Amino acid sequence: MSFKSWTKAHIMHVDWPFDIYNTPMIKTHALISCLMLILFIPTATGNISETRTLSFYHTHTAETLEVTYYENGRYLLEPMEQLRDFLADWRNGHEHEIDPVLMDILWDIQRVSGHKGTYEVISSYRSPETNQYLRSKSTGVAKNSQHVLGKAIDVRLRGLDTAELRDTALELQRGGVGYYQKSDFVHVDTGRVRRW
Repeated sequence: MSFKSWTKAHIMHVDWPFDIYNTPMIKTHALISCLMLILFIPTATGNISETRTLSFYHTHTAETLEVTYYENGRYLLEPMEQLRDFLADWRNGHEHEIDPVLMDILWDIQRVSGHKGTYEVISSYRSPETNQYLRSKSTGVAKNSQHVLGKAIDVRLRGLDTAELRDTALELQRGGVGYYQKSDFVHVDTGRVRRW
């Protein structure tokens, strides 16, 4: 049946006013619109098809790393292993899996701030032994630190003032944010949303 015939048949057999949103044509358009939204709407951290690359400089080892850890909607195994090695406890070399969501927070900080510089790493994974040692030297080290779980990192972002880095991280509302003005770095983690 042609569209013209279909329209004429409906006009002759449906009492006016009728529900135009219940016609097959409108339903089809609504379905297509929904599919388009699902396929093309960005995720919370950007479009699913994007490539996410981060650059790092470790302040204690002077090592550098540029790594694409996410591509085509998935985290990449080999780059995540590189991050595990690069972000190891620099005091004793112990390694731990790094939460990929932590990398997404760093990516989002760059995206929101517009600064794509290198992250200077002060600390990331911290072994239980190192954490206990630091707790014996300072009251500011948590017993159940997110660092011990591979879910925290202390950084600066080149080209961005650390106060602005803190503000951007807080704006994301993605986890814990600590600002250490005297030492000039910001702590971010994937735990509950909090600040200090």
